[in-house]
Amino acid sequence: MAQKAFKYRFYPTPEQETLLRQTMGCTRLVYNRALAARTQAWYEQKERVGYIETSTMLTNWKKQDDLQFLNDVSSVPLQQGLRHLQTAFSNFFAGRAKYPSFKKKHHGGNAEFTKAAFKFRDGQVFLAKSPIALAIRWSRKLPQGASPSTITVKLSPSGRWTISMLVNIEIKPLPESLNLVGIDLGITSLVVLSTDEKIANPKGFKAKKAKLRKAQKALSRKQKGSNNHHKARVKVAIVHAQISDARNDFLHKLTTRLVCENQTIAVEDLAVKNMVKNKKLALSISDASWGELVRQLEYKCDWYGRTFVKINRWFPSSKRCGHCGHIVDKLPLNIREWDCPKCSTHHDRDVNAAKNILAAGLAVSVCGANVRPDSLKAQGQLQNTRKGKKQKPKS
Repeated sequence: MAQKAFKYRFYPTPEQETLLRQTMGCTRLVYNRALAARTQAWYEQKERVGYIETSTMLTNWKKQDDLQFLNDVSSVPLQQGLRHLQTAFSNFFAGRAKYPSFKKKHHGGNAEFTKAAFKFRDGQVFLAKSPIALAIRWSRKLPQGASPSTITVKLSPSGRWTISMLVNIEIKPLPESLNLVGIDLGITSLVVLSTDEKIANPKGFKAKKAKLRKAQKALSRKQKGSNNHHKARVKVAIVHAQISDARNDFLHKLTTRLVCENQTIAVEDLAVKNMVKNKKLALSISDASWGELVRQLEYKCDWYGRTFVKINRWFPSSKRCGHCGHIVDKLPLNIREWDCPKCSTHHDRDVNAAKNILAAGLAVSVCGANVRPDSLKAQGQLQNTRKGKKQKPKS
């Protein structure tokens, strides 16, 4: 069994919208108060406050005269907000994320409902405190017999309402394929395959850059707090949503195709967070969304019974000759094709890198070899003979 989320748009009635906005506002208030309390406790008393303590705080807050409105909404989204805050702190202490930040109203909002706070009956969703079913646009049907375990309602900054249903379903593995592929990620060509195929980068941000600039200039001229400022802010959010939707649609279609066609997929484990520190390439790297592409490949391979292999980022995939294994000392980014000085084989830089990634991926999956820097030598390792820092992002 696997957990899969199904996302739909819905159109609330005025009464439902009022209730949902109130619920999200209360969830945001509780989250921010709990975050402030935990931060204050640490800096003043050096005490760590956890979920249990914040849950007790919530009970006390509901008894205060100025916070009686917290009783008007379902208690489940409030408790779930505290659990999300606990998860945020766990990620922070584990070094996976930055310190939790306060939620802002103009960023939209969300509310999570567990089974105790909603009913799913005859293909309709009834949320707590609301007797009317949500008007959901069922763009695709839920799997037969599937019932959501958790429902998340979200209001985006552009004013779009969506509902996400988490269900436990059994996903059938795809028929086995004889195809193997190595993937080299880039900017000009988003994906270069070891089969010599190059897939161009759609550059969704560049396509909407002029429209976004116009909307942001209009926003900067409006007086903060006015209705016109709010309308202009929504227009900017709509353009951002269009960019995000186009990017996600392209990535989902691409990753689904790659997973369906290939039994084994090998990619390079890139340090995207470090790469975006390059001011000249930060925008292009963020627009390419390499991290999301790799994430989708990973979970889709897990769903459909494919083999997914990550190659260590220190592996010299571009500098290594795929024919004889010779590694050149330098290979600037402006050189897109090169000849091996040892065997005279002509290489396309990106295609050669994809083939090397596939070869290294097969070594990792078959015999358990790994790619490590020179300082960590062990039998069966694919050694990296290059010293120094990782080369600049590929264009």
